[in-house]
Amino acid sequence: MPKASDTLWDLAIAEVEKRENPDDDGKRVEVWEKSILFMGNKNGGKTTIILRCLEREEISKPTLALEYTFGRRARRHNTPKDIAHFWELGGGTSLLELIRIPISSNNIRSFAIVLVLDLSKPNELWTTMEKLLQVTRNHVNKILTKLEKTNPEVATEIKQRMWNNLQRDHPDYELVDPFPIPLVIIGSKYDIFHEFDSEMRKIISKTLRFVSHYYGASLVFTSKSEALLLKARVLINHLAFGYDKSKSVSVDHSKPLFIPAGLDSLSQIGPPPASDSDIGKMRANTPLELWKKVFEKTFPPKSFCDLQDTKDPAQDLQYVEYEVDIMRAQKNQELEQYKRNASKSWKEMDLDSD
Repeated sequence: MPKASDTLWDLAIAEVEKRENPDDDGKRVEVWEKSILFMGNKNGGKTTIILRCLEREEISKPTLALEYTFGRRARRHNTPKDIAHFWELGGGTSLLELIRIPISSNNIRSFAIVLVLDLSKPNELWTTMEKLLQVTRNHVNKILTKLEKTNPEVATEIKQRMWNNLQRDHPDYELVDPFPIPLVIIGSKYDIFHEFDSEMRKIISKTLRFVSHYYGASLVFTSKSEALLLKARVLINHLAFGYDKSKSVSVDHSKPLFIPAGLDSLSQIGPPPASDSDIGKMRANTPLELWKKVFEKTFPPKSFCDLQDTKDPAQDLQYVEYEVDIMRAQKNQELEQYKRNASKSWKEMDLDSD
């Protein structure tokens, strides 16, 4: 209610604020701000998925290292726009150390991961998934350990939140190990994958269903098809802008999978696709390790070194800049000279052995 002492200017300011930040009762609306890190196979389609989510008609280009963009959405007419920060890690598994840049104690409560796995390269699939999730989880756990000392309420909230996707009466409640922050796994290039032998498709699909369920993640298969990209957008928009979760489920291995977090079960997924005698010979300490051994029996993994084979962007001819390259060459020479001098000085030192 305006006061008698309000000037015309006060009333004008109040009206503008009401129009820009209205709620049902005129109260200020809090802006939603989330962050998502996209990572996965090199050339797996991460950039294309981001552009579709942001409804941008741009031609995707290879991501060199760590790239950033953002999107804005209004929940209702005349309300402030929510913000979603989109980070993309390029280079497959070759730039793992960059994961710690976007994820910090300041944004951990509002952070999520989208892991894009190239279904057309099953021999790279497990190694890529394992390395990226392992490094991310270790980094997040370090942040949570610090938070337990500085802000234990927040740390507890984050840990408890990841169990919310699974009801306490779910039969698998004691058998899974949810990822510490929200996770969506996208199987890309379904159009190529669909041409695989049916048994191969079944093994890959069942394995990804198990991994997703074990980590409390959502799973969706997609391609350049607008219909499939739309399904991926549904899951990502839920993370980015709080849109409603989809309750539809598709677990048919002959079709693209779509399984929101918490809507699958180990009984529906079934045992690892191997004979009882083969499973009996495999030594594994956890269900995840057993599925890994079964999967890699059919799809022997590429070595980690092969997956790290990424060209140095500084040597790429399309990024030639004369002045910068001259300066870089000079600095490289200075560095080599420093190394030689340092090595020489160490050798010439008369170290006392006593």
